[in-house]
Amino acid sequence: MSEMHVLLVHGMTGSGPWHWQQWLAGQLREQGVEVDLPSFPDPDRPVLADWLPVLRERLAAVPKEAELVVAAHSCGVALWLHHAATVGGSARRADRVLLVAPPPPEWQHPDAQGITSYPTDAAALRRAAGITRLVVGTGDPYLSMYRAHALADSLQVEMDVILDGEHLNTDAGYGPWPAVLSWALYGTVPLNDRFDADPYTAGQSQARLRLA
Repeated sequence: MSEMHVLLVHGMTGSGPWHWQQWLAGQLREQGVEVDLPSFPDPDRPVLADWLPVLRERLAAVPKEAELVVAAHSCGVALWLHHAATVGGSARRADRVLLVAPPPPEWQHPDAQGITSYPTDAAALRRAAGITRLVVGTGDPYLSMYRAHALADSLQVEMDVILDGEHLNTDAGYGPWPAVLSWALYGTVPLNDRFDADPYTAGQSQARLRLA
């Protein structure tokens, strides 16, 4: 399956050994998929000016004939949105992108320089990738459901809501996550929780919320 290339974009503090991104990378490699899980400079103190060139170097290195799949988590989502809003038209375009548990657009942290706040440019997002999907968890200490729906509206993307998923990180048990493996390989949606229970899928407004 060498025609597929998966780029995993970690967030602040990186992806520890039990994080779903590490698990996903191992699962994909076992199936012959090319996986790139770069460690961005000084992951505990992300600086946009340092992280963005690394992301673009990794994207440029992907063969033109490969299907490019990107899965970003937390501040990695913010990084992807900065990339999408500022990249030129000749840059390598992703086929599919999954944005997992972002902070709210206006989130601020003293150790994050330039990563947040981040742009929410729906047109730029479409230029950067063919399909983009958002997945969030209820109980996320950083992103309320109200703000999550507003973000999905701003980006004009569909959103899966994982009940009790919190920040969809190691502390929340993610970890092995079969649904994200199915998405990476086949584009299978909606995204389920780590036990493959039913999620909620939302369109671009709260009025379109339905049980998937």
